[in-house]
Amino acid sequence: MIKSEERLMGAGIYVLSLFFPILAPLIIWLIKKDESSFIDYHGKEYFNFFISYFVYSIVAGILTIVIIGIFLLWALGIAALIFSIIAAVRAYEGEEYQFPWIFRLIK
Repeated sequence: MIKSEERLMGAGIYVLSLFFPILAPLIIWLIKKDESSFIDYHGKEYFNFFISYFVYSIVAGILTIVIIGIFLLWALGIAALIFSIIAAVRAYEGEEYQFPWIFRLIK
């Protein structure tokens, strides 16, 4: 059974990432990853998400030369916001959420 503190910290990784994309999730993950496998899972999942969407943003930025990149950047921003909110809700419910379309580099 997952404790309410773990669920809150897991959701906090995603909520705080909206305001502090690297620093806040990294602090929570590094402090709590050894204490909770649930927080460790969500920390890894968030940073896989962050790396993947960073790569997608670079590709979309390059594609702005042919105009389509502008639309891709908007779509990526909206998708990142929606997936972060979904992940925060699922973490708060005690579920392990997997983002779609990401590279799983951190295992």
